[in-house]
Amino acid sequence: MPSLAGDGEADRLTNRRARSSATGATILPAPPVMAYAYPYVFRAQAPPARVEDHKAKDAAPAPQVKEQWPAGSGSRSAGAGWLDGLGSGESQRLASAYDLVETMHYLYVRVVKARELPASAVTGGCSPYIEVRVGNYRAATRHCEGKASPEWNLVFAFSRDRVQATVLEVFVRDRDALGRDDCVGRVAFDIAEAPVRVPPDSPLAPQWYRLESTAGGGKMVANGEVMLAVWVGTQADEAFSDAWHADAASVRGGDGAAAVHNSRSKVYVTPKLWYFRVSVLEAQDVVPPGAGAGATADKGRHAEVFAKVQVGGMVLRTRPCTTRGPANLAWNEELVFAVAEPFEDPAVLIIEARVHPGKDEIIGRALLPLTLFEKRLDRRPVQSQWFSLEPFGRPVRPPESVFAGRVHLRACLEGAYHVMEEPIMYASDTRPTARQLWRPPIGVLEVGVLGAQGLTPMKTVDGRGMTDAYCVAKYGQKWVRTRTVVDSCSPRWNEQYTWEVYDPCTVLTLAVFDNCHLGNGAAGNGAVIRDQRIGKVRIRLSTLEMDKARTSAHPLVVLHPSGLRKNGELCLAVRLTCLSLGSVVRLYGQPLLPKVHYIQPLTVVQLDSLRRQAMSIVAARLSRAEPPLRREVVEYMLDADSHVWSIRRSKANFFRVTALLSGAASTARWLADVCRWKNPATTVLVHVLFVTLMCFPELILPTMFLYMSTAGLLNYRRRPRRPPHMDARISCAEAIHPDELDEELDTFPTSRPNAVVRLRYDRLRSVAGRIQTVVGDVATQGERIRSLLAWRDPRATALFTAFCLVAAAVLYVTPIRVVSLVVGLYVLRHPRFRGRMPSAASNFFKRLPSRADTML
Repeated sequence: MPSLAGDGEADRLTNRRARSSATGATILPAPPVMAYAYPYVFRAQAPPARVEDHKAKDAAPAPQVKEQWPAGSGSRSAGAGWLDGLGSGESQRLASAYDLVETMHYLYVRVVKARELPASAVTGGCSPYIEVRVGNYRAATRHCEGKASPEWNLVFAFSRDRVQATVLEVFVRDRDALGRDDCVGRVAFDIAEAPVRVPPDSPLAPQWYRLESTAGGGKMVANGEVMLAVWVGTQADEAFSDAWHADAASVRGGDGAAAVHNSRSKVYVTPKLWYFRVSVLEAQDVVPPGAGAGATADKGRHAEVFAKVQVGGMVLRTRPCTTRGPANLAWNEELVFAVAEPFEDPAVLIIEARVHPGKDEIIGRALLPLTLFEKRLDRRPVQSQWFSLEPFGRPVRPPESVFAGRVHLRACLEGAYHVMEEPIMYASDTRPTARQLWRPPIGVLEVGVLGAQGLTPMKTVDGRGMTDAYCVAKYGQKWVRTRTVVDSCSPRWNEQYTWEVYDPCTVLTLAVFDNCHLGNGAAGNGAVIRDQRIGKVRIRLSTLEMDKARTSAHPLVVLHPSGLRKNGELCLAVRLTCLSLGSVVRLYGQPLLPKVHYIQPLTVVQLDSLRRQAMSIVAARLSRAEPPLRREVVEYMLDADSHVWSIRRSKANFFRVTALLSGAASTARWLADVCRWKNPATTVLVHVLFVTLMCFPELILPTMFLYMSTAGLLNYRRRPRRPPHMDARISCAEAIHPDELDEELDTFPTSRPNAVVRLRYDRLRSVAGRIQTVVGDVATQGERIRSLLAWRDPRATALFTAFCLVAAAVLYVTPIRVVSLVVGLYVLRHPRFRGRMPSAASNFFKRLPSRADTML
């Protein structure tokens, strides 16, 4: 068995040889690995003492992050004894990079290549592949047809928590045409002697190992050598993200290579998005249909000509310009698109004319590569350009075959805007496109995705439920995807990621999905396979405490056609480190978006259209990555359906407004109780305070601000102790009607039967009728206020005008302090001096006319 220990471990190696003789392996000499001669593995490091657990009491000491997991979940494996001899210096270096998550240990095997492999006696050739075995786990490379010196350069990772074996075996097999896999040779390693690699040390250098023959159970040396590297590392190893994890490669019912390909952890970057602003000014020498020489069309017909611009899948067009015969056309209209670097699709400008109702004919077009236009970082004027039009779709004479007019454009790529691909209320980034305009970062966000607990089985394979879960996190332009943990309802990822923070008033979004592309449970009959949603978590960074790590379990809930589903909890450790407290405080007084959004704003309709276009671009680009971040994942993370009508959301927003106004309603009820002398002591105190403030009006504003500051200090003790999570009660999702839920999950346009659509339309009319009544009442009250001086009711306007003259004279000779005191005491008068009938002012206001009388 090849030795992986250094010269200083001679005694240990002697003892190991005695045990390895029982396995039938031969100890071969190997050069010492001095930089990695550690017969130990790292001890799992606890996070800093300031880490707090929201589930623990305030008086309890801060627990370790790894103690978030229940006993028996394998947080410390049976093989953790090999961690006990590591020096503290190396442990601190590892903990400094991965201190929010529990350290997970993996046995890494890098298979580089082989040489001098013997040819098969049957076929005369060699089609080798490598098989790696650790206990019950097996992983294999692809076979190389007809190559005696193949190359693979693959890394396999075996979790130490699941491996109880002591020997690692590497087999070289030959796949012949008859489907038999003959063993060429093998190499065996003692796992306990595997060296430990600690990043940022350089990768372990692979070595050549002579193959041992297994024919007849002997220990003869076989022909051929294989280049390997074996070491023990953690999830912080550079090889972790590209490694073939044994659990993913061993899924049943699918291709192991495809399973590993779709289960790796990766980091993605959103493509750089720009706004492409094009102003179509005019066109010259454009001949509409029927207006040229020899035309037989009606001379009195006016052709409607318009310009259409297409960028990718987005098409916008100008208003029609009516012309008669050859003429210069003018539109002077501005169109805005969202585009991404690299600029793959050119802008296509098309001039069309409406020859008949419902029929448009192309006059000419121009292909405009986006690289022709300048990138504007401020509001300086952009130089306009002329572009020639080419004839398209209709026969032309030779003299005009290459010219169909010209068009005048002013276009540029806007770099001072922030291109929004997500709703502004959930925005994770507000920086402009141009990097030159970015502010320096104000902090660092570290997120440890620990794992999940109690996940619901999402699919059925071989008669039992299973979940292959992975987590996706998005903040700013950086997306991260954890590896897929196969067949586990309590997966542990323990992966840590870092983002730069440029604004604390942004949102981190995480979601958990079930991977349906591992081959198990795949849809049949050509059905589209989509990763299923398990739940989503949003964390607003401004709700986090600076320089303090917190662990918490967030519930995962999702709307399903059967109702609200609670799919378990996502365990996270989050830390927001502040680089400059002064910069953070200064940001609260600055606009959320770049300045150009306020100086030259886009309309609401444009922003909504551009957001959907940007979201489509991001989904298309990320789905082309390897492994892909699929469209259904990107759309769920970016809330693609946030603009879709939903009765549930309408109810939830109505209740939010009601809760917002409940404070004012409570204050009004309290004031009414004071006026009715329901509690005489409170009423007397209010009278004393009111008279004091009227006598000393300079104390009014200080008293108000003192009250608010005192309330803020008192509420500090009742501040939220854990980050907010998805609340099903606030979302009105706990008792949602099945038909309302089906309507919300319906496609757009609808795919439901006509009877269902008619029922929903009638219900929508009923809801809209009530809203219409409320809006009409609000408009009526506003119109009554306007009619006070409009002389629509001459008597009412005369009375109000006379009252204003008298009030002006009284207020001129009477100090405002006295007037305020008299009005306040009148409002607070005793019920004995009150009547049950409405006041004269209320009666007068209700008699005023409104424009509702003139409506149909």
